[in-house]
Amino acid sequence: MSDFSLEVTNLTKKFGALTALDNVSLTVDKGEVFGYIGPNGAGKTTTIRVLLGILKATEGTAKVFGLDAWKNAVEIHKKIAYVPGDVNLWPNLTGGEVVDLFVNLRGKVDKTRRESLIERFELDPSKKCRTYSKGNRQKVALVAAFASDAELYILDEPTSGLDPLMGHVFKECVLEQKNLGKGVFLSSHIMSEVEQLCDKVGIIRKGKLVDSGTLDDLRHLTRVTMRIETDRPVEGLEGSEGVHNIAEHMSGLTFMVDSGQVGRVTELIAKFGIKRFESMPPSLEDVFMLHYQD
Repeated sequence: MSDFSLEVTNLTKKFGALTALDNVSLTVDKGEVFGYIGPNGAGKTTTIRVLLGILKATEGTAKVFGLDAWKNAVEIHKKIAYVPGDVNLWPNLTGGEVVDLFVNLRGKVDKTRRESLIERFELDPSKKCRTYSKGNRQKVALVAAFASDAELYILDEPTSGLDPLMGHVFKECVLEQKNLGKGVFLSSHIMSEVEQLCDKVGIIRKGKLVDSGTLDDLRHLTRVTMRIETDRPVEGLEGSEGVHNIAEHMSGLTFMVDSGQVGRVTELIAKFGIKRFESMPPSLEDVFMLHYQD
C-alpha cells in the first residue's frame, strides 16, 4: 500500500491539438488536505476526471492508494468519495433515498452518523430531489460523501451554492476527516476556504502546475504589507530595495515589502522610533493573483 492517498507524476492529457494538462505532478498524503486552485478552464476538473478513471492519461501516471487510476478504477472507487460542483440527482427519489443509495454501495451504514450529518447540514431528506435548490442538491452529495467510510475525498467546488453557515459545517467535516487520517483533494474557487483548510496548495494555470507547496512556501515568493507610525518622519524608505507602493495616511505609512527584505526594512524604520507596527502576510488570493497577472 502506498504512503500517499494520491500521487500524480508527469501527468499529461491531450484532446487532439489541445493540451489540457501539461506534465502535472503532485501528491496528497494520508491525513492531508490539498487545495487545487485555478480559474475555469485551467485543468482542475480534467485532473479530477483522470483520478476518477473517467479519462485516460495521454502520458504520465495517476495513482490512488498506489493503484493506477485508469486500470484499477473499480477497486479505487470502493475507497473514495467524490462530490462535484454541480450535482444532478434522480428527480423522483427523495434526498434521504439518494443518501442511502450511495452509502449502501459501500456495504455498511453508520445510521447515527447519517442522521447527524443530515441535521448538521439542515437537509430535509423527505423531499423529492426535483424540488431541491442547487444548495440542497450539494447538501445531499456532501451528506452522502461524509457518511461514507471513505479513505480519500475528492471534492470539486463542493460548496457551490451553499450559504456561509453551511460552508462552515463543510469545513468542520473536512477537518474531522483529516483528523481521522483521511486524505482530501479539494478544488475550489473560494480562496478563504482553501486558506483555512489546506495543508498544501497547488496553483494550476493553462494546464501547468505553476506553484505548489505549503501556504508559507508560496507566501515566501510574495510581499508583506506593513503599516507603521513613527516618532519622526522615516527617511530612506523611498527607493529602498524591495519596498513598493508607499502611501501616506493620517498617522503614518503603508507599504509593501518583498518577503526577503522584511528584516532589513524593519531595522531601517526602527531608527525613527516605532509607535505602531502592523505586518500582514499575503493572502492566498495575493499569491494566486501573482501567478495570473501578465
